[in-house]
Amino acid sequence: MDWLTKILKGSGHKISEGQYHGRYGEDRIWEEPSTPVDVSTDFDHDDLAVAIARSLEDYPEEDQKGKKVVDTESQLEEDEQLARALQESLNMDSPPRHDAGNIFQPFPSFFSPGYRICAGCNREIGHGRYLSCMGAVWHPECFRCHACGLPIFEHEFSMSGSHPYHKSCYKEQNHPRCDVCRNFIPTNAAGLIEYRAHPFWMQKYCPSHEHDGTPRCCSCERMEARDTRYLSLDDGRKLCLECLDSAIMETLECQPLYLEIQEFYEGLNMKVEQQVPLLLVERQALNEAMEGEKNGHHHLPETRGLCLSEEQTVSTILRRPTIGTGYRIIDMMTEPYRLVRRCEVTAILILYGLPRLLTGSILAHEMMHAWLRLKGYPNLSQDVEEGICQVLAYMWLDSEIYSSAGTDVASASSSSSSPSSSSTTSKKGARSQFEKKLGEFFKHQIETDTSPAYGDGFRAGNQAVQKYGLKSTLDHIRLTGSFPY
Repeated sequence: MDWLTKILKGSGHKISEGQYHGRYGEDRIWEEPSTPVDVSTDFDHDDLAVAIARSLEDYPEEDQKGKKVVDTESQLEEDEQLARALQESLNMDSPPRHDAGNIFQPFPSFFSPGYRICAGCNREIGHGRYLSCMGAVWHPECFRCHACGLPIFEHEFSMSGSHPYHKSCYKEQNHPRCDVCRNFIPTNAAGLIEYRAHPFWMQKYCPSHEHDGTPRCCSCERMEARDTRYLSLDDGRKLCLECLDSAIMETLECQPLYLEIQEFYEGLNMKVEQQVPLLLVERQALNEAMEGEKNGHHHLPETRGLCLSEEQTVSTILRRPTIGTGYRIIDMMTEPYRLVRRCEVTAILILYGLPRLLTGSILAHEMMHAWLRLKGYPNLSQDVEEGICQVLAYMWLDSEIYSSAGTDVASASSSSSSPSSSSTTSKKGARSQFEKKLGEFFKHQIETDTSPAYGDGFRAGNQAVQKYGLKSTLDHIRLTGSFPY
């Protein structure tokens, strides 16, 4: 199954960063354009114009009684020089960038400030320092992080929407964390955030976990998080605790499910007349049985079910194993079972330790193999036989999910109409929310399989069944060995 790869530049959102004067440490995660914060004093352009105008006013001349008369042209030139010097002194830029210790370097205040309202407290900004950013002016203590509520005194800040954040607070809220190790997903060599995501569960994880031995659940394919424990089966497989809740561990435990699927086939007018033994086996026994088959059958790389035609002895699980220390399966008890050929099918084998819905879908698939052989269908091509078997597995899953949804509606109706009565449940028992989601995942697996036989074969078979119906499709397969188009 293809895994999704996500590459994000910076935060993955349109983030603009405010920047006080002064340089912050390099951070390749946040690469969006920065917005300057103007740290201003009480001067504004109107104040400066008034100061210059006043400096250019003529001095009053002294009277002629023994007093020196000031030369007007000379005085005007001196006044102009004074005004020019004053203007240059007031055109000072913000505090030096190299001084990261104090971003509010005050200027001398000679004139009354203009009327300014702080965007934080809505009060007038009087004498002293203020910030000009985000299209407004602020008291320094009123410019606060939207996450933690504390003032932002650092030289840079992040924005989300119209709210400012400390860079650390923004990262905590928005930088993706790995669902496996729980750490922030690191940036790659290009400074971009890159992670993998399961196409169904959308479990995000660092790319390194695909190669560091992090185990996956053999049923749902989710990776084992660092703060959880998966059950270790004796054949090396791992099983998450959610899948363990409905896992079938022994042959006797699987028989009620076998009867349900037989009833499902009868409902389709496809009753399997012969009594075919169903055995739950370990992986090694399944592989050995597959090697013992003379006529070629088609199987996935990880075989989880098998329809046998030959006589052989198979080791089946007799008693449900227990969980020992270290979350490992112990006390596995098996017994040999001799298969006798009384018809075209000698047994159906299913891998133990899988959830009920996955076990059932595998069983529905293998029962279709049995039905085709018992009904005398000719040797079919791989894509046709595996494709139609996957169609039946998919149909059974769909019926289980639909019946579960109906049970929920019936239970809710019963509870609302008669509060004192107990909720009704189907004979299969109540479904957990996870089990319902798991059923959707198994359907998703069948739908998105990329293999020619199981994937393309299913899609061609499902399209034919949707268009012509199951019976007509099977009749066409019997006559031509192919799907109708």
